[in-house]
Amino acid sequence: MDLAARYPARGFQTYYGKIRLEGLLWNRKRVLRVYRNINLKLRIKRKRRIPSRIKEKLFVPGSVNETWLIDFLSDSLAVGRRFAVLNIIDNYNRESLINEAFYSIPEVRLVQKIKELIMDRSTPRRIRTDHGPEFLSKVFTDFCTENGIELQYIQPGKPAQNAYIGRLNRTVRGYVLDAYLFDWLTEVNPIAYEWQIDYNADHPYTALNGISPWLYAKEYLVS
Repeated sequence: MDLAARYPARGFQTYYGKIRLEGLLWNRKRVLRVYRNINLKLRIKRKRRIPSRIKEKLFVPGSVNETWLIDFLSDSLAVGRRFAVLNIIDNYNRESLINEAFYSIPEVRLVQKIKELIMDRSTPRRIRTDHGPEFLSKVFTDFCTENGIELQYIQPGKPAQNAYIGRLNRTVRGYVLDAYLFDWLTEVNPIAYEWQIDYNADHPYTALNGISPWLYAKEYLVS
């Protein structure tokens, strides 16, 4: 019940994955039976059908800091003022590297945040983005060239080529932006940061063998 209250938009597989990460090796069928008996089934809202797209094979790097994915989310405060959220993830272990809100994110601020991230980690081999004006700006492209970072732009009309960060964006929107009514921008980032830590440390990712981004990266460093 506690997991269902904390993560109402998740289903059984996520709850069971979190239980296993806590070291509780309960039988899956028994947990599923309890889940159904107390009526915790995820209610699926009806949505408009999305037009079919050609499936693109996503390139998965072989190490951390090989490929970073960058994108923006937009939302508004209760008073109607717009703001943007900068999302950067590591494509290898799906780790959320930056999840921060600003009233605006011009190319100079974007480059500054990437510089801070590089100081904390290391320089990525490549960065993948869409064709947004910030990513096409001279400030951004010159910075990448000067630092030996390969720029990869997804093909227009093919968001599947950057699907990993698209999935993260949907999660951020569901658990942060759509979950709270913010009066001030200063209210957004503490909640976004709390979510980011929980996601990186405790989110059982199916594509990562059912473990969290941080644990997956730790296993890579040990191997």
